[in-house]
Amino acid sequence: MRNIIKLTFTLVFALGLFAQARAQVGITAVPFLQIEPDSRAAGMGNTGVAIADNSAAIFWNPAGLAFQNQNQLYITHANWLPAFNADLFYDYLVGTYHLEGIGTIGGHITFLNLGQQIRTDETGLEMGRFNSFELAGGLSYGFRLTDNFSLGTGFRFIYSSLADGQVGEQKINPGSSVGIDLAGLYKTTPFQLAGRSAQFNAGFNISNIGPGIQYTDAPQKDPLPTVFRAGWAFTLDLDRKGYNQLTIANDISKIMARNELVSGDGEGGDTYESLSSFEALFKSWGSFERFNGTETVTLGFMDQLMFGTGLEYWYNQQFALRSGYYHEHEENGNRRFLTLGAGLRYNMFGVDFSYIYTLEEDHPLANTIRLSLMLNF
Repeated sequence: MRNIIKLTFTLVFALGLFAQARAQVGITAVPFLQIEPDSRAAGMGNTGVAIADNSAAIFWNPAGLAFQNQNQLYITHANWLPAFNADLFYDYLVGTYHLEGIGTIGGHITFLNLGQQIRTDETGLEMGRFNSFELAGGLSYGFRLTDNFSLGTGFRFIYSSLADGQVGEQKINPGSSVGIDLAGLYKTTPFQLAGRSAQFNAGFNISNIGPGIQYTDAPQKDPLPTVFRAGWAFTLDLDRKGYNQLTIANDISKIMARNELVSGDGEGGDTYESLSSFEALFKSWGSFERFNGTETVTLGFMDQLMFGTGLEYWYNQQFALRSGYYHEHEENGNRRFLTLGAGLRYNMFGVDFSYIYTLEEDHPLANTIRLSLMLNF
């Protein structure tokens, strides 16, 4: 059990969610499902729910698949926690396929390698080594209700192997679960603004709705990181021929998880029970109190929100520059960083790059680089 706690804490910290480990994220399992997988959106301050125009829409907004008619493969690789040299890496493979008269379907595989761990007994004696990893894979589909509005859904299987062995009478097992996504996207018909072509999009996505994950023989389960995300994007051609194009986007997200105090006074040593992801959709909107290790703090509704804002400039749909900013409340994760990115398109090939510049010194996400490759066919 000690290895499970250590690995879960390491992963939460790797996501830059240390403060949130005692708030919303810390009560969820498999936080690797929240890692933004594509370099394009990551370079735009983690905004993508209202853009969703490539195969990474499976993560951001599967309803975006309904507006796509291309077949595409997209792969992202990132060394995770490069400052720690911890041998962690993240890979994301996604593909879409257009079926005439039916729509576009997509599939993905997400893999997070947590490296090799040391197995110990209750006295700390080394008993061997094992590898830890987490994996998810699934299918998504989007369909149009009108020319401008679509709905989407997705299904994924989740497998988490953090530790093995036995603690006391409790056997440690890999955890598994399934998650469902529900999403919508509205795109205006392109319109004229000051003689230039423009378009406005708005979308939402509720991801990872499903049963919790259980790691031991005990009946206690940890909930999935169900996330509600909503946002908008505005695109404007900067010249009449459309060679220069600018997009501004904004995403607002919230983790739909909540613990209910079963016994105790909220000052430590208490017993909590996690709400199911379905219950949390309705019961996790209000403010709540929690003990942050020093004092009891109250997080209001606005304090629980995470904000991303991004800009993207395209020249002739061949070369892109991107930037963005991401912000969380100090008692709700305290991730605050700038992002930079670039992209190239040539015929059927594409490359995207993103970089995180943290505002806090020695932050575990500092200098994180994502590289994505795209193939259209």
